[in-house]
Amino acid sequence: MKFFLISDNTDTQMGLRLAGIDGVVVHTKEEVLKELNNAIKDDTIAIVLMTTLAVDTASVEIAELKLKLSRPLIVEIPDRHGSVKIGETIDAYISEAIGIKI
Repeated sequence: MKFFLISDNTDTQMGLRLAGIDGVVVHTKEEVLKELNNAIKDDTIAIVLMTTLAVDTASVEIAELKLKLSRPLIVEIPDRHGSVKIGETIDAYISEAIGIKI
C-alpha cells in the first residue's frame, strides 16, 4: 500500500517526491476530482494526501467521499503557506458525521 499526493503547487509535490511519494499538481475542480477518482480506483493507494487549497477547490465532494469511503484515507495537509483552518475542517467533519456541533 502506498501514499499519493494531490497538490496545488509544485513545491509540495517535489518535497514529497524526495520522500518517495508520487503525486500530481492540479489547479481546477475538474482536475482535482479526476485525480482523486483515479486514486480511489487504484487498489495500491491506501492514503491520499491533499493540500488545503486542493481540498478547498472541491470541498463538498471531498467531504462526501471522506464520509462514505473506507479506502483510501483522504488526508488534508498544509502546504508551504500553512493553514489555520485544518482544525475547523476536522470539527466540521465530526459535527456532520455525528450530528452535533462541537
